[in-house]
Amino acid sequence: QVQLVESGGGLVQAGGSLRLSCAASGRTFSRSAMGWFRQTPGKERVFVAAMSWNGVITSYADSVKGRFTISRDNAKNTVYLQMNSLRPEDTAVYYCASGLVVDQAVSRYNYWGQGTQVTVSS
Repeated sequence: QVQLVESGGGLVQAGGSLRLSCAASGRTFSRSAMGWFRQTPGKERVFVAAMSWNGVITSYADSVKGRFTISRDNAKNTVYLQMNSLRPEDTAVYYCASGLVVDQAVSRYNYWGQGTQVTVSS
């Protein structure tokens, strides 16, 4: 069993930055791909970024490329999402997820955190 807990969300002005963290419990973190997704009310959860277990492979949604950076510290069982140049359309609940491989599909991830709200004001 893997438990994921996100933190770091909040309210920020457009153009600002936030860093989300996701702390994982369980022994499989260092062998798991980790992803970030986001969801707004009434819409499906969508892919944001993902990283392989060793950090070699990364993937980003086109909407965040060049602005967001995913990273991980396997010694701390933590994955991060650095978000720069934030826009109002980035407003959403952000979720981290654990899976076997880097993938953009929600269905490929087995474990999910409870989410953290990010609100970007214009």
